[in-house]
Amino acid sequence: MSNIQHTTSFIELSQSALAVNLAFIRSRLTTGATFYSVVKGNAYGHGIREFVTMSKACGVDHFAVFSADEAWHVAQVPGKKPAIMIMGMLDDAQLTWAIEEGYSYFVFNRERLEKSLAMALRIGRPAHIHLEIETGMNRTGLDDQTLDLALSLLDQYPEALKWDGICTHLAGAESIGNYVRIKKQHIHFQKKVKYALQACDQKPAAIHEACSAAMLRYPKTHWDLVRIGILQYGFFPSRETFIEYVALSKEPIEDPLRRIISWKSRVMDTKMVPAGQFVGYGTSYLANAAIRVAQIPVGYSHGYSRNLSNHGRVLIRGHRVNVIGMVNMNMIQVDVSEIPEIFVGDEVVLIGRQGEQEISVSSFSEYSDQINYELLTRLPQAIERRIMTQ
Repeated sequence: MSNIQHTTSFIELSQSALAVNLAFIRSRLTTGATFYSVVKGNAYGHGIREFVTMSKACGVDHFAVFSADEAWHVAQVPGKKPAIMIMGMLDDAQLTWAIEEGYSYFVFNRERLEKSLAMALRIGRPAHIHLEIETGMNRTGLDDQTLDLALSLLDQYPEALKWDGICTHLAGAESIGNYVRIKKQHIHFQKKVKYALQACDQKPAAIHEACSAAMLRYPKTHWDLVRIGILQYGFFPSRETFIEYVALSKEPIEDPLRRIISWKSRVMDTKMVPAGQFVGYGTSYLANAAIRVAQIPVGYSHGYSRNLSNHGRVLIRGHRVNVIGMVNMNMIQVDVSEIPEIFVGDEVVLIGRQGEQEISVSSFSEYSDQINYELLTRLPQAIERRIMTQ
């Protein structure tokens, strides 16, 4: 790739960190449970193509996505064709495509159920469906009447409808405040699974309800399959789940996960600003003394939130320095007065380590008033992502 194609910042992804995280996940799984790597939201901002490439190198061959376009991107990654499960959006043309390709997908309403049958019969290939059950999240899921219809059609058309799974989604397993609601959901799901197994001659290939938080906190939700997102990227679903994990350990331990992602840029320019002058747009930052300012070619168009104006931090030459003034569309400015030497082209760490210093995703999130999930998935797809083997 020529320099003209490089973006103003880049993301580094650690292959070794992913291997550590996957080993931890596998160590916590109930024996026999299949691990589905959730790569929706551009693999939580890490990049579907890059992350799936890395995951395949670690032996992962089952992936879950939200939509058909994400499934298509997973399928484009070279190597053995993986199992792909689509949990959300499919329009009619995409539904036909999913059936033709043999990808499984969630059925959560009557319309999709009936279209799946009609298309499977027309195409002459089976639709691989997961019946998503409404258990109390009140988002997507089959009601009792539609579940009965689905079970009836599975028995009537076993060649057209393949029952790949029965599943539900838990409403906030990462918080103890949701404990009662989660337990009610689990009990309700157990009853629906028992009913479905008794009512239908065809049996599901997998029963599943666990996400990352549920896998850690509710072992009985593992069933045959777990859908793991945030854990594989090196983050506990919440600080609460990490504290609980540590508390349940028999001896003091450190975080068992490793962050895969680092976000970096370069110094674009530096200049001196006299005392009494404002920096950047408006009057949000006044230089009380003569300062040296560095311009970094990253702004809110690149996912660096405007909420970080006068609050953000970056690392340059091992120093933690402050963002001053307003975050622009394509640029931020930082006070580098305390750095003895600084040059155009010096590395700037927006997220990650440099020397003994670190800007963690969690601290970055606190500065910008965003949760980890939001911050990561807002990183534009256009930012170059580089897989680091070390």
